Amino acid sequence: MPLSARGPAALLRTKSTLSGALCTFAASLMLAAAGPAAAQSPPACPHVAPPPPVDTSEVPAPGVPMPEPVPVPETPVGGDRMGECGVIVAPGLPQPPPEVTADSWVLADLDSGTVLAAKDPHARHRPASTIKVLTALTAIRELRLDDTIVVSQEDANQEGSRVGLSPGVTYTVQQVLTGLILQSGNDAAHALAMKMGGVDVTLGKLNALAHKIGALDTRVTTPSGLDAAGMSTSAYDLATIFRTAMREPAFAAVIGTHNAVLPGAPGGPPLEVWTDNQVLRSYPGAIGGKTGFTDDARHTFIGAAERDGHRLVAVLMHGENQPIRLSEQTMRLLDYGFVLGGRSPVGELVTTSPRPPAADNAADAQGTPESGQRQSSSMFGTVGGPLTLLVVVAVVLMGVLAVRQRRARRAAAARRKQNENDHP
Repeated sequence: MPLSARGPAALLRTKSTLSGALCTFAASLMLAAAGPAAAQSPPACPHVAPPPPVDTSEVPAPGVPMPEPVPVPETPVGGDRMGECGVIVAPGLPQPPPEVTADSWVLADLDSGTVLAAKDPHARHRPASTIKVLTALTAIRELRLDDTIVVSQEDANQEGSRVGLSPGVTYTVQQVLTGLILQSGNDAAHALAMKMGGVDVTLGKLNALAHKIGALDTRVTTPSGLDAAGMSTSAYDLATIFRTAMREPAFAAVIGTHNAVLPGAPGGPPLEVWTDNQVLRSYPGAIGGKTGFTDDARHTFIGAAERDGHRLVAVLMHGENQPIRLSEQTMRLLDYGFVLGGRSPVGELVTTSPRPPAADNAADAQGTPESGQRQSSSMFGTVGGPLTLLVVVAVVLMGVLAVRQRRARRAAAARRKQNENDHP
């Protein structure tokens, strides 16, 4: 039966059917445009923020809100596999990595940047004193090594580990950096921060540098690594930061130092300091590293070594000294990496911050005429193509529906006129 002969109810049912078909067709086009990844996206790793603190060290000041977790990038920095949560190794390797009890770790080549193996590399944890690597790197870029620092009482009173800098004594930046790295001095971290413009200014510089080199899991809220609200980094980020720092000769020299002598208190003996990094002290070929511990961060560790022309770094986060010390676990990871010899990488350490998709799209829009022609000629291979086709089909279907509606209204009017003529 033609549509013009049907009643108003049938017309509404027909309109509804056409609208439903149009919606179904639209949904099909959208799924086809998005591809299988949209229909079956992998679950996100759970560690988007560090675990809850065990004490009150991260309670914000009254009236200050708790910082939100650091945003998670749309795509994993360093490659797709860096977004996985468990142990990550290349398939077909002759042996698995050694048992490591740390919640998150990364094993990478310092020169090529290839990641050889990892576990939950972008999990957010607290860095403890391993963040001093970023503090040292920033100071090296901001200050001259022969600049002088007169240590204040506030510097000397910093809580936690201290190298023993004396108030009123003048030190060079080089000497303060040495105390910062060798004995993880929080007094040295504070003195460097004040030299760079104050704690708040220094934190801005630390976070800007972290973002610049692609350490997007990192937010520094204390220059020493003491726990504070919002503190966050990852094993991947620390490996990236350490690799960047090792390109600075001044940092490489300090991080590889076993012991040094600094000025002592007035009238007292010189201050002798020794490294607290057991990898540097006992692992063959060790070239540096950094230790860390707080109640909230637990044990963190960076260890680096060179063998047969390869320089590797291992970073472990949120670990315990059980069943063996974290330094021993680090050495076993380094052994494993040297056996691999750079084969079958699972990711890479970036050197710059990845551009967001919006920036890439803007760059494409401002590209060459040839790129614009390629976009136009291949629009049906992009999301824009199916959407354009959807609009065209919608216009056609609505046009057909409008024509049929006009015909139905004319037929109904004719029937009413005929019925009027039949009545007396």
